[in-house]
Amino acid sequence: IQQVFKQLFYMINAIALNNLLLRKDVCSWSTGMQLRFNISQLEEWLRGKNLQQSGAAQTLEPLIQAAQLLQLKKKTSEDAEAICSLCTSLSTQQIVKILNLYTPVNEFEERVTVAFIRNIQKQLQERNDPPQLLLDFKHMFPVLFPFNPSAITMDSIHLPASLNLDFLNKV
Repeated sequence: IQQVFKQLFYMINAIALNNLLLRKDVCSWSTGMQLRFNISQLEEWLRGKNLQQSGAAQTLEPLIQAAQLLQLKKKTSEDAEAICSLCTSLSTQQIVKILNLYTPVNEFEERVTVAFIRNIQKQLQERNDPPQLLLDFKHMFPVLFPFNPSAITMDSIHLPASLNLDFLNKV
């Protein structure tokens, strides 16, 4: 059950983050607030179902950081440093894309300046990020089956002749 929810939450993360990276109309402060609220609801549900150890919440980390990036101030070099230290699960390319797509929804907000984005790129250039922008939502985590040893010994097993397993020999 834990592995299923880890996979499911990864898919939620990948699809939501890919939509954020591809759609300019959703890159805003209010979307960041809405994302963060919805993620906190998912995390609370995991706690309520006692699935904290499943790793499902950790798969949402890139989406959480993207939501926080949308909510942070984006003006000074201190803001750039905060973004660089906070967004460790996002690649440089993803951070820059979100900043480029950021769209103010009201007159009190401003667009992110090119100088600010260049400052971010300069601070993150030593990172060895993967070159891909979008997450692979078809990625599958390996399934782990726990080993439960049987109390039945192999020499006590009787194979019925109707199974036609004469080629098997007891050793």
